[in-house]
Amino acid sequence: MVNVAQENVVLITGAARRVGAGIARHLHGRGLRLVLHYRGSGMAAHQLAEELEAKRPASVQLLQADLLDSAAIMGLAEQAIAAFGRLDGLVNNASSFFPTELGEIDEAAWLDLMGSNLKAPLFLSQALVPELRRRRGAIVGIADIHIERPMRRHVVYNLAKAGHAQLIRSLALELAPEVRVNGVAPGVNLWPDDERSFSATERQLIEASIPLQRGGVPEDIAQAVAFLLLDAHYITGQILAVDGGRSLVL
Repeated sequence: MVNVAQENVVLITGAARRVGAGIARHLHGRGLRLVLHYRGSGMAAHQLAEELEAKRPASVQLLQADLLDSAAIMGLAEQAIAAFGRLDGLVNNASSFFPTELGEIDEAAWLDLMGSNLKAPLFLSQALVPELRRRRGAIVGIADIHIERPMRRHVVYNLAKAGHAQLIRSLALELAPEVRVNGVAPGVNLWPDDERSFSATERQLIEASIPLQRGGVPEDIAQAVAFLLLDAHYITGQILAVDGGRSLVL
């Protein structure tokens, strides 16, 4: 992806809302065509597609798939390439996030968190390897600053994101020199929609501890993703923390 042009295509998983939608808007603004994956947020996905299509017609395709389903992952890979006849980049953004208290962890939580955060990025990346090699493309995975220092009450999520970080490094070795693979590790970006993970008091304390004195926004992550996808021609196997300095004080 040395030369960024409007014919280049990027697949973003979990693109309908939140950080995924922010990444989509930013990459679309950089002139890319997008294949936007969603699972259950169909209304939000269609609204985002309409918004982007209004700015540049024939630049966005939507694909629905449950990434916990291995067959659906293979189908998504095939459809993503077929959408515009090529694929130059992949952003593994889709993620489940919720607490798993030790002593209460069950197989359903394991399958959900490991499936969305680790299994799906591995198998989707693998399915797209031939096309990404042909295009000399790039992969960016969304990791987490807690890959090094685990977060309390989130045992399975910590394991899944640590695995995703190792997947990024492993793929970088396996796919060089044709495909670059890097990651972005967000800190506090958008808080979860519910308060299962953090109470209001905990959120205030965390935000107060951030050296830059604020939480992040999706555009912060999107800019880092765009850099690694489009501009970082001599960078692979790296995970960039985009956290306002929070990883310094964990």
